[in-house]
Amino acid sequence: MPDHAEKPANAQHHKYVYDFTEGNRDLKDLLGGKGANLAEMTNLGLPVPPGFTITTEACKVYLASGHEPAALRDEVGTHLDALERRMGKRLGQPDDPLLVSVRSGAKFSMPGMMDTVLNIGLSDESVHGLATQAGDARFAWDSYRRLIQMFGRTVLDVDGDLFEEALEEAKRLAGAATDVDLGAAELERLVEQFKAIVVKATGRDFPQDPREQMDLAVRAVFDSWNGDRARLYRRQERIPHDLGTAVNICSMVFGNLGPDSGTGVAFTRDPASGQQGVYGDYLQNAQGEDVVAGIRNTVPLAELERLDKTSYDSLMRIMETLETHYRDLCDIEFTVERGTLWMLQTRVGKRTAAAAFRIATQLVDQGLIDEAEALRRVNGAQLAQLMFPRFDTDAEAERIGYGIAASPGAAVGKAVFDSYTAIKWSRSGERVILIRRETNPDDLDGMLAAEGILTSRGGKTSHAAVVARGMGKTCVCGAEELEVDTKRRRMTAPGGTVVEEGDTVSIDGSSGRVYLGEVPVVPSPVVEFFEGRVHAGADEADELVKAVHRVMAYADRVRRLRVRANADNAEDAARARRFGAQGIGLCRTEHMFLGARREMVERLILADTDAERDTALAGLLPQQKRDFVELFEAMDGLPVTVRLLDPPLHEFLPDITELSVRVALAESREDANENDLRLLQAVHRLHEQNPMLGLRGVRLGLVIPGLFTMQVRAIAEAVAERRAAKGDPRAEIMIPLVGTVQELEIVREDAERVIAEVEEAYGTDLRLSLGTMIELPRAALTAGQIAESADFFSFGTNDLTQTVWGFSRDDVEASFFTAYLEKGIFGVSPFETIDRDGVGALVRDAVAAGRATRPDLKLGVCGEHGGDPESVHFFHEVGLDYVSCSPFRVPVARLEAGRAAAGG
Repeated sequence: MPDHAEKPANAQHHKYVYDFTEGNRDLKDLLGGKGANLAEMTNLGLPVPPGFTITTEACKVYLASGHEPAALRDEVGTHLDALERRMGKRLGQPDDPLLVSVRSGAKFSMPGMMDTVLNIGLSDESVHGLATQAGDARFAWDSYRRLIQMFGRTVLDVDGDLFEEALEEAKRLAGAATDVDLGAAELERLVEQFKAIVVKATGRDFPQDPREQMDLAVRAVFDSWNGDRARLYRRQERIPHDLGTAVNICSMVFGNLGPDSGTGVAFTRDPASGQQGVYGDYLQNAQGEDVVAGIRNTVPLAELERLDKTSYDSLMRIMETLETHYRDLCDIEFTVERGTLWMLQTRVGKRTAAAAFRIATQLVDQGLIDEAEALRRVNGAQLAQLMFPRFDTDAEAERIGYGIAASPGAAVGKAVFDSYTAIKWSRSGERVILIRRETNPDDLDGMLAAEGILTSRGGKTSHAAVVARGMGKTCVCGAEELEVDTKRRRMTAPGGTVVEEGDTVSIDGSSGRVYLGEVPVVPSPVVEFFEGRVHAGADEADELVKAVHRVMAYADRVRRLRVRANADNAEDAARARRFGAQGIGLCRTEHMFLGARREMVERLILADTDAERDTALAGLLPQQKRDFVELFEAMDGLPVTVRLLDPPLHEFLPDITELSVRVALAESREDANENDLRLLQAVHRLHEQNPMLGLRGVRLGLVIPGLFTMQVRAIAEAVAERRAAKGDPRAEIMIPLVGTVQELEIVREDAERVIAEVEEAYGTDLRLSLGTMIELPRAALTAGQIAESADFFSFGTNDLTQTVWGFSRDDVEASFFTAYLEKGIFGVSPFETIDRDGVGALVRDAVAAGRATRPDLKLGVCGEHGGDPESVHFFHEVGLDYVSCSPFRVPVARLEAGRAAAGG
């Protein structure tokens, strides 16, 4: 660290460096996930190479001031001295060098951060000492070329392809199939080439001072926190930008010392399926980057038992210790150095959605966690993934390859061979499959844009596999039989079939199969379960369905929020009920006026006299009543909230330009249609510059006499008829877009008069409740007054978001939302997840004011946020009674309502 580093006033008393022996897994905020877990393994007495962690606090000071904290250099020096004493050698010591790795490690595992730099401390001088100590010159020069390559790419920002091209040329000249086949002399020459590349690219020599190497690497880790890839990933995963990253400095152990050495990644359970067993990858005579990068294909972890049974048995014991200690699937990185096993990292492993549900219930059965913890271990986004279709295994399909099933799902799209094309085509509405030999952090944005990822190299622990699982993307990796040529933008299958860029391919992340063309899909077994076609207790029900059933049953037992559905017809209502909906929270009656009934609405709009209007309304009444009878029958015994007509009136009229052309053409032929002329006049009369803020909702009901009372009568008569048929209809009438209590009072008075007339005619007590949507800021701000005339509130968060932010969803999502997300102004679209600080504050205040006026006020939400996992937690917190969402999202809302109650 530079001596001139400034010391911010708020950084005086911080401890910036922790030895691995000082931390524990609860210090993730301070030590990052990697550092906290290295400390935890050290505390457990596991074989962890000694080292220390620079805290996230140091990173925050650096990012805020542009300088490391003044105390940091000396603190690092003190811990380095202690490490050198413990190891009996100094960093970069010429005759026997201590070498260290420098690794980033934020609280959350984050692709896009700086890659690990290994072998720091090697120099032109110390490489000879390493060769002597190891008794292996090839190993020493291989370690040195790796340092220059990694350091040059990640710390000095040299184009990594320059190193790769030099390496490929060296292998070609030596006739070597892999880098392992290069001898000491070739590697020594390669080191000189790499050093020349650094000089040419940076204008400076590769640093020979070991402390300078370490300090520059630490600073590069800090800088990588704000790199484009890291920021992109944080936005995608909704990780706060102000956490900072820790830096781990660990003494080196070597997996590239020969065939009795190696490196690997292990999982205590299969991260793709959740099945218990031995899962992972191992690579002989290699360092960790070789496994993760997928540059050389690995062997299954079980092979280690044959290669080195002692290390294998030790690893199995440690895996069991870690899984029991963490009470979860653990992802472990390890190195074997000449027969000695070392643990380099562990963390709670990323897993697929299916694995998450299976593992949660397995751990309950093993007594490691309780049902509440199992519920907290899964989430609605994972459940939604399980409801996506899968490939039809009975369909005819041309299989062109087979790889490792790294992240399940059925993905279909056009083949693309670089991230830029993936992004470009995706933004044009194309579905794409990103095909690479192997992926690296530079591919992150392309992976986000793609439907799925296919690589010809790498195993289940490669970059492609790990990142895809974390994002819920379908991935097949290690498809060795497929020859990927990124320069010519094509892929060749074993039989000679060539896939050019733009050709459609299908990849099955559950089986590893790769198909040419589009493979048909069938419903997922989880959807079949929710539909009632598969029963969880049946013998044929698979483990996943049983796990989902168990978790959902517990969520339903503990949740406080009820879950309803937004449905406008009997078919949608019936499906919602099968999916567990406890009523309908929004029936949009405007959807009942489309199609053939549109002409009936046109007649209503064109009516010049009361008699014409009454005739039009009389024609609509039986149609509406029939709709409601079917709806109440489908949801018998459950509440159904019917919203009176809401959209702008012009939506029921022809397009003004189209109609104008039609009338003009007819007039030129002297064949004018009287109805078209009247219709055009009405369109001009009702035309609005901003119809979403114009004549709609309650305003429509007040301006067009009889419209709302017709709908109320239809609802009331439908309820009466269902009662007569021994049904149990529970209708709630909702008045939309109210901004002042006076509007609600007028409509309520008219509605109560109509309801009383129907009750007298049918001789029954209908027990209908009348409420309103809170979808305007003024309604939220005057909720106390409005509650005087409302039996319930339903928050229309779609419109409330538009009116609070002052933008039209249809216009802005296609124009500037992408830029806002990229710039970090939005972490996520406020139409997707509720804006807690703005829209949420209005909802919270309206809840309090409404209940202060009317303690028994029923409160719900019917905007799309009702099915968004994060928003459901907010609605639980503010005390709503129910959420309502689309039928397909009902299971997600049920699960998240349970998680909210369980503290998930």
